[in-house]
Amino acid sequence: MDKKVKVLLAEDDAQLGLLIMENLEDEGYEVVYCENGAIAWEQFQKEEPDICLLDVNMPERDGFSLAKKIRQKTDIVPIIFLTAKSMEEDKLRGFETGADDYVTKPFSFRELVSRIQVFIRRNKMLMRESKQSYEWGNLFFNPSELFLRVDGADTTMTQKEADLLNFFCEHADSALRREDILTHIWGKNDYFLGRSMDVFITRLRKLLKNADAVSLETIHQVGFRLNTKHAG
Repeated sequence: MDKKVKVLLAEDDAQLGLLIMENLEDEGYEVVYCENGAIAWEQFQKEEPDICLLDVNMPERDGFSLAKKIRQKTDIVPIIFLTAKSMEEDKLRGFETGADDYVTKPFSFRELVSRIQVFIRRNKMLMRESKQSYEWGNLFFNPSELFLRVDGADTTMTQKEADLLNFFCEHADSALRREDILTHIWGKNDYFLGRSMDVFITRLRKLLKNADAVSLETIHQVGFRLNTKHAG
């Protein structure tokens, strides 16, 4: 029997929180419910959840600062914000703190469960994938170890940086559409997720700036391509 997916739910509205918990438990999830951000941080460290659902506005510790703390500990566990806010800057701030997605209140439980399933499937798929090492010129990249060496300089990457670079390496010298990258790495094609992806593209370019055989090209109105120079 498969182990239940464990969900950390942080929501200060007790009525809504208990309703979400009951619905998720009916779907077969194990739910750790927390009524504020401080308790949620304690439970995160204790319970090691598979995914986090965080309300933005909570007492003790808000969703943004909680997500930042979680990301300091791990870059693997998906974070979905539950927010009543629709302002663009709030969503972008959420992605900057490490969130993977957002669901705007009021939302249907079908939508919420669908978003959870996308990230659980994605993580399982990424864990199953055979991630070989890559070497071009003065670049060496080991995705499974989150290790990148460029021109003698070693970097420990975040999980998402490594996943994104690995996707480019798997399709080296081929044009990749923005929507395909977003769907594979972030779980869906979305404007705000696209803004988040652009931040990671900028990070990768900085990491690769001294690579003598690899460059990340922007293809106008299409997406990106990792260009490589093969020896010989």
